[in-house]
Amino acid sequence: MQDRANMKDETKALPVTAVLEPLTAALKSHGRAVLSAPPGAGKTTLVPLHLLERGPPGRIILLEPRRLAARASAFRMASLLGEEPGGTVGYRMRLDTKVSAKTRIEVVTEGVFARMALEDPELSGISTVIFDEFHERSLDADFGLALALDIRAGLREDLQVLVMSATLDVARIAALLGDAPVIESKGRAYPVEIRYQARPPQARIEDSVADAVRAMLATEEGSILAFLPGQAEIRRTAERLEGRVGDDTDIAPLYGNLTRAEQDAAIKPAPAGRRKVVLATSIAETSITIDGVTIIIDSGLQRQPAYEPATGITRLETVKVSRAAADQRAGRAGRTAPGIALRLWHEGQTAALAPFSPPEIMKSDLSGLVLDLAHWGVTDPAQLAFPDQPPAPALAEARKLLKSLGALGEDDRLTETGERIRALSLPPRLAAMVIKAGREGHARDAARLAMLMSEQGLGGTGIDLSERLRRFAADRSPRAEAARGLADRIAKAAGDGRADGPFDPGEALIHAFPDRIAMARGGRGRYLMANGRGAELAEDDPLAGQDFLVIADLTGSAARGRILAACPLARAVIEAQPGIETLEECVFDRDSLSVRARHVRRLGALVLSERAVKRPAGEQAAGALAEGLREHGLALIAFPKEAAHLRERIGFLHRKLGPPWPDVSDDGLLDSLDAWFTPFQTGQTSLAAVTSKSLTDGLKSLLPYPLAADLDRLAPTHFTAPTGDRLPIRYDGDEPVLSIRVQMLYGLKVHPTIAGGVPLLLELTSPAGRPIQTTRDLPGFWAGSWKDVRADMRGRYPKHLWPENPAEAEATRRAKPRGT
Repeated sequence: MQDRANMKDETKALPVTAVLEPLTAALKSHGRAVLSAPPGAGKTTLVPLHLLERGPPGRIILLEPRRLAARASAFRMASLLGEEPGGTVGYRMRLDTKVSAKTRIEVVTEGVFARMALEDPELSGISTVIFDEFHERSLDADFGLALALDIRAGLREDLQVLVMSATLDVARIAALLGDAPVIESKGRAYPVEIRYQARPPQARIEDSVADAVRAMLATEEGSILAFLPGQAEIRRTAERLEGRVGDDTDIAPLYGNLTRAEQDAAIKPAPAGRRKVVLATSIAETSITIDGVTIIIDSGLQRQPAYEPATGITRLETVKVSRAAADQRAGRAGRTAPGIALRLWHEGQTAALAPFSPPEIMKSDLSGLVLDLAHWGVTDPAQLAFPDQPPAPALAEARKLLKSLGALGEDDRLTETGERIRALSLPPRLAAMVIKAGREGHARDAARLAMLMSEQGLGGTGIDLSERLRRFAADRSPRAEAARGLADRIAKAAGDGRADGPFDPGEALIHAFPDRIAMARGGRGRYLMANGRGAELAEDDPLAGQDFLVIADLTGSAARGRILAACPLARAVIEAQPGIETLEECVFDRDSLSVRARHVRRLGALVLSERAVKRPAGEQAAGALAEGLREHGLALIAFPKEAAHLRERIGFLHRKLGPPWPDVSDDGLLDSLDAWFTPFQTGQTSLAAVTSKSLTDGLKSLLPYPLAADLDRLAPTHFTAPTGDRLPIRYDGDEPVLSIRVQMLYGLKVHPTIAGGVPLLLELTSPAGRPIQTTRDLPGFWAGSWKDVRADMRGRYPKHLWPENPAEAEATRRAKPRGT
C-alpha cells in the first residue's frame, strides 16, 4: 500500500491544501462550514482524505451530483491510498456499489444519500456529510441538505455538514447553515484564453461544433473537450467528424447513457502521440479532469428538464447556459496547462446570460419529494431549511397525483399504500404500477419495465417499450445485469401474487399513466390523450398505425407533444377501465359551424363511441357554441357593423384608460365568453344564427354600470361639426379618426378631442371627398401648411371658399353663392 507520506507528496501542490487546517477547525468549532474553491483546487479529493485523518471518528459521506463524478472521485482517492475502491474508499449508486466493512469514505450520488437519511434518521456511524459541487442545485442535493440540517438540529448535534462548490452564492448558503464559517481556497488554474466565434443563426449546432473542432485541431496543440446540449447532437457531431480528423485523433462521446467502460475511456488521457476529441454534455462540467485537454469548445447550450404542473409532463428544453456554467466549462481548459476556450456566441451575449442555472426544485415533478417529506413527518416543506422553497403549483399537483395513487390521505399524511410505494425506490407512478402488477403475479416484469423508464438506454432507444423490454431481457451487458438485479429486488419488496395470464406491458403502464391513454385521431401518428393533450409519432414509426397507446414519456408543447416512449393497447383493455362515463353532450361541428348532440362513452377526453341524438337547444347549445369559439377562434363569427363599432370603441377606451374598461381583443373576448356570449345565445344552435343585437347586448354587458353611462361621452359615435353635421368617428385603428371636408371645420380654433383629451386624427378631404391632409393639430395646420393647401385647392375647386384665415371664417358644406 502506498504510504500517506507519498500521497502527501503527490497532492501537496494542490491549492486546497492551504485551507485544510482552517477548514478542519471550522468544522470542529461550528459543525458546519462552506468551502468555496474553484475547479482544479483539489477539494473533491483532498478534503475527505484530510478529514479521514484529522476529523472525528466515523464514516465520511461525500455527495456527488453524477454517477460518473462519484465513481471517478472514489477511484482517485483510493489510488492515492494505494487501494482499489471498496476498501477505505468506496462508492454507492443505484446500479453500482463498491463498499465493505472497511470503508470509511463513501462517495454516493445525491439521491442515495437522501434515502440513507430517510431510512436511518440518526445517520448512525456517520461523522461528516460533504455536499460537493452544490452549485448544481439538484433536487436531491437540496433535499439531502435540508435533511442533514434537520438531523443535526434535532438528533445529531455532533454531525458535521460541509457544503463545497466552485461557483456558489456563498453568503446565502452560509446563512442557510446558520451563519456557518466560509473558507475560501485559491485555484490552480492555468491561464485560459477566451475566444468568441458567433454561430450563424440558421446553422445547426453540430455543424458549427464540428467546424470548430477541425479548425482547432489544425492550428492548436492538445486534446479538445466540446460541450453539446445532448446525446443526439453528440452523435451527429461525431458523424460529421468521422474520417475528417487526423489518424492520430480519437473521437470519444461522453454522456450519461454510456456504459461505465465507455465513460472511463472518454476521461482517460489520450495515449502518447495521440490526441482526443471528447464530445460531452454538461456531465463533464465539474468533478472530473480529462488529462491532456487544453481546448474547450462551448456550444453555449444545455438540456434542462421543465415540469408543467398543469399536464404532469416533464419535457426537456434546450436552453442557454448560465454565466457560472460557461465559466466552469472554460476553466476545464486550464486544469493541467494553459488553454483556450472557444465560445460559439458573440462576446456581447455573455453579459445577458443568467448568473446561475435555476434550481431543479423550481422546475421538477415534486411527487417523489412530497412522498419522502410525508415519510419524514412533514406536510409543509417550509418546516425544513430548503435553499429555495418548492413552488406551490407543483406541490399541489404532486399531492393530487399521490392522493389519486392512494399514497396520501386527505390530511396529506402517508398511507399504508404510500409506505409501500415509497419503499420501492421508484418514481411514485412507476412504484404504483409495480405494486398493482404484483397483485396479478407480474411484479418482476413490471419492475423491469420501470427500469426502462428510470434508466435511459436500457433495451435500446426505440419508442416501443414492449420491444425494448424484450431486448432488455436478452441483454447480457454488466449494466443490464445490474438493472435486472435491482428490478428483482424491487419486485421482491413489492410482493408477487399468482400470475393469471401473460404480462401485457401496456396494461401495466395504464396503472402508472391513466391520464396518458391515447387514441388515434386525424392522421397517421397523431393521438389525443385522455388528459386532453395532443401527441405525435413519426408516420413511419411502427407504433404509428396503432389505434390505442399508453404514453410513458413525451416532450414538446402540450398541443403537439412528441412521443418518446409508449406501448400499444388493446381496445378491450381500455374498455375495462373504471373511469369510462356514458353521457349526452353537445359538441361544436367545425364544418357546419353548428351544434350537434350525441350520446357518448368517453374516458377523459377520449370518445370511445358516439351516436347522434335530437338537436339540443338552450344553455347547453350556447355553451357548445362558446367551446367552438374557444377551440377555433373568434374569426368564426363576423361582427356586424353596429357590434363591430361598439367593440372598437370599448377597445379604444381599454387601450387608453385601462381597466375597468374591459379587454375586447380576440384573446380578451375568448377569455370572457361565458360573460358576454353564452348568456345571450340561448336558443341558438349555429353561429350563422347569432344576431347583431345579441352580440351588441353581450358587449354592453361587459361594461360595469358607471362605465356604460360614460361610453358615449368618452368615445362618441359621431362628431358634431361647426356646420351642425354629425360625422362618424372611426375606432378601427390605433387612434380615433374623423374623416371630414375641410370647409366644415372653418372657424374652429381648438383641435377636437375625446376621452378627456385624446386628439382625433383628422383626415381632411377636398369637396370631392379626396384626402388632402391629416393632422392632430388643427390650429397648427391653419397657421402652417394651409397656405400651400389653399393655393392648390383654389385652382382645383374655384367655386368653393378658400379663405386666407380659415380660423376666422364661417364653416360651410356648400360652394360659393352665385355671383361671388
